[in-house]
Amino acid sequence: MTTTGEDRARALTGPWWWERRRGAALDGALALASAVECGAEGIPFARDAGVPLSVGIVFGLLAGAVLLVRRKWPVAVVLVAIAITPAQMGFLMGIVGLYTLAACELPRRIIVALAGMSLVGTMIVTFVRVRQDMARGDLTLGDWFVPFAAVTTSLGLTAPPLLLGLYVGARRRLMESLRERADSLERELQLLAERAEERAEWARGEERTRIAREMHDVVAHRVSLMVVHAAALQAVARKDPEKAVRNAALVGDMGRQALTELREMLGVLRSGNAGRRAAEPVPLAAVGAAAAEAASRAAAEEVLDGPSLGELEELVGQSAAAGMVVALSVEGEVRSYAAEVEQTAYRVVQEALTNVHKHAAGARTFVRLAHRRAEIAMQVENESPPEVASASAGLPSGGNGLLGMRERVVALGGVFVSGPTEKGGFRVSAVIPAV
Repeated sequence: MTTTGEDRARALTGPWWWERRRGAALDGALALASAVECGAEGIPFARDAGVPLSVGIVFGLLAGAVLLVRRKWPVAVVLVAIAITPAQMGFLMGIVGLYTLAACELPRRIIVALAGMSLVGTMIVTFVRVRQDMARGDLTLGDWFVPFAAVTTSLGLTAPPLLLGLYVGARRRLMESLRERADSLERELQLLAERAEERAEWARGEERTRIAREMHDVVAHRVSLMVVHAAALQAVARKDPEKAVRNAALVGDMGRQALTELREMLGVLRSGNAGRRAAEPVPLAAVGAAAAEAASRAAAEEVLDGPSLGELEELVGQSAAAGMVVALSVEGEVRSYAAEVEQTAYRVVQEALTNVHKHAAGARTFVRLAHRRAEIAMQVENESPPEVASASAGLPSGGNGLLGMRERVVALGGVFVSGPTEKGGFRVSAVIPAV
């Protein structure tokens, strides 16, 4: 668990410059202890200086209370501690002040300068006091003890708080850096999660669109042929019973083929792996933002086992059996392509023939397929339909056929063009890269 910047901002509940109340309480206790110490040490200072005891005590209390502002002005605290060192007071304030100074984010040269001043001041005062004690006879050691006592006392009062403060300050800065990095990583993870969710939603939308195109292609073409055969069956039922029987058989075959393709598609949709990959968002911690695209590709590959160009003659034959005058011509060397390329080419021709059944019944239709070096081209063109046939077509249209063909071709990097011809017919042309 990490603490964000907002959580830290809400944690600042202390008064004035303190971040927390416990920090204010700690500084108050230290300031009180320092004031008591300096006040007690102010009594001998007043006697040596020849001033009233009350003045020395008040001076000590005021000087010691400066420790209260150590977090706000650590330099001032250290300077006051250095200033009252000759009076032999403020030892606690000096130690705590040096620790606070080393732990705060001040330039190193300022910290070193003030620590050096404190070291030298403590050393000089200790040297003078020890020398005076030896002169009075309070100490009977040799002359070597004076510098030894001065050096060890000054180092003991300066080095430990300074080193501890430097360590705590470095650790605090390290923790702050790690906290900021954790905040940054948390924001990045949140952004990646949002992108992964967007990609998963996009993948689901693409899958729904693709399935809708497949369903449209299967249902529209087969049912259109069934309607055409049913209309022919109704027209010839009494005049030509044998032809009516053939048309009825064709209607049955078309219905069975449509049901077979629908069962295959619904079987893929109901399968556990394909359903979960296509519909559920992928967890970010497992695979990240690229999982959505992988899920879409995996689901798409399972449904790519559709029709191919080898079944194009059968498709044209079915339209011819339904009464359409249709001719198929193939140019170039016949070869195999990627499954999605062949399926798209087949669906374009299928949908174009379906549109002829719907909107131009009875019109002569030409299907052209050209195998080129780096691409495959197809064109379905019908002439102007006879007025009688056109009026009796009666097949509904959802307006999604041309849009679906365009989406299929453009998704593979191809070009799709459709529109009426000068002679009143309609032409659908598509070029798909072969690689």
